[in-house]
Amino acid sequence: MSIDQLPEIAQAMVAAGKGIIAIDESNATIKKRFDSVGVECTEENRRAYREMLLTTPNLNEYISGAILYDETIRQKTKDGVPFTKIMMDNGILPGIKVDAGTTPLAGFPGEVVTQGLDGLRERLNEYAALGAKFAKWRAVININIEEGMPSDTCIEANVHALARYAALCQEAGIVPMVEPEVIMEGEHDIDDCFVVTEKVLRSLFNALYAQNVMLEGTILKASMVISGKDCDEQASIEDVADYTVQCLKSAVPAAVPGIVFLSGGQSDDDATAHLNEMNKTENLPWPLSFSYGRAMQSAALAIWGKDIVNNVAEAQKTVYARAKANGLAAKGEL
Repeated sequence: MSIDQLPEIAQAMVAAGKGIIAIDESNATIKKRFDSVGVECTEENRRAYREMLLTTPNLNEYISGAILYDETIRQKTKDGVPFTKIMMDNGILPGIKVDAGTTPLAGFPGEVVTQGLDGLRERLNEYAALGAKFAKWRAVININIEEGMPSDTCIEANVHALARYAALCQEAGIVPMVEPEVIMEGEHDIDDCFVVTEKVLRSLFNALYAQNVMLEGTILKASMVISGKDCDEQASIEDVADYTVQCLKSAVPAAVPGIVFLSGGQSDDDATAHLNEMNKTENLPWPLSFSYGRAMQSAALAIWGKDIVNNVAEAQKTVYARAKANGLAAKGEL
């Protein structure tokens, strides 16, 4: 795929009423999820679980793409069909997580920077050959106002890495999804979250411009402007929607084809309600959709985990229901 085709893929990722399902958990993370439902974290169980998700009947009505893990993009169904072929045959774009996780930012206690740029060009070329149409890189920004977090250094280090990753993606013919996640953990209020999120997004787009990244072929995966989990005053659904839209309008160029939100530790219902409320806003410059992991999977995992052989169809009904609710929310129609 050439760079000229990237805007078309990006637009397909945020088609009206459709979003992305994130099933890119590392083996360590999926083990925690499996442990919570009493399922052994073997390669076969991970494969079976991802097959259950990806083969959900009619999933493509509300899901445009799925972010996969390195193991998953190489796997096949029990009948021997590559996951990527199953997805493309059903109109679901394969994506791939390419960052290598976070590491402490030297000199800045409590802050982290995402690693994974070494060898990324070669990995992206391999993923493109395996069928990946888009990729994802997550940066992590913590808020602690009393301790001066996030520092300018932390923001600059992370957005520079995001921009370098994005440029390499486009060189390989892959749409970059850039994810600067502002973490919910903390006592900060929604106003603090607004200030930090706006600063991070402005810095991100300055970095993307500096690295000659084509915005028309880039998707933003954003966190919502929301109260910290430990804040005494939790913002209402309406306030989260208003603050988030205002922040995005202030910092995100209209050239970006679309914005998808991460759930970031919100409950399933909250993540959907916030998205629905935002999409009631008129004259938005870009589609606002979803790229949820836990908020798409948690209910289905609980059902599947009770009987991983016989509960597949029942779990898939829940996957479809969550996809439908979020797809309607992406149009403000819930």
